[in-house]
Amino acid sequence: MKETYKILFVCLGNICRSPSAEAVMKKLVKDAGLQEQFFIDSAGIIGYHKGEQADPRMRTHAARRGYKLDSISRPVQTQDFFDFDLIIGMDNRNIEDLREKAPDLVSMRKIHQMTEFSRNRLYDYVPDPYYSGADGFELVLDLLEDACAGLLEAITSSNRDN
Repeated sequence: MKETYKILFVCLGNICRSPSAEAVMKKLVKDAGLQEQFFIDSAGIIGYHKGEQADPRMRTHAARRGYKLDSISRPVQTQDFFDFDLIIGMDNRNIEDLREKAPDLVSMRKIHQMTEFSRNRLYDYVPDPYYSGADGFELVLDLLEDACAGLLEAITSSNRDN
């Protein structure tokens, strides 16, 4: 495995889905004893919420499952495409926007959709819970727990094979 594997999770505003994915992945990595081998961050397509904490509703739902959403919203920067090994968007629109921002073909190959790593293929994207009720936030966490576990498995198994 590389010295440090760097993953950036991306959603529209970086206040619901991507900070949740960051927190879920950090916990999985820590529980596996691999935290020294990963750098995990999140960002948004837009900078509207720059400097803000995650949505309080998302933080509440995540806390009930043992996740701490402590990241501060920031927009995706061009440098992210050079700094990260994987850039993972939550839905088709995020993927399209990331492809438009990608500075080169190497960067394009780093872009993936979160549900590519899902083990229980119930959804083909992670829906934005911002305008939904409690069920929407819970669904996001269910999908992210599944996909992040699949992502960690994919990274660690591919690195065992190399």
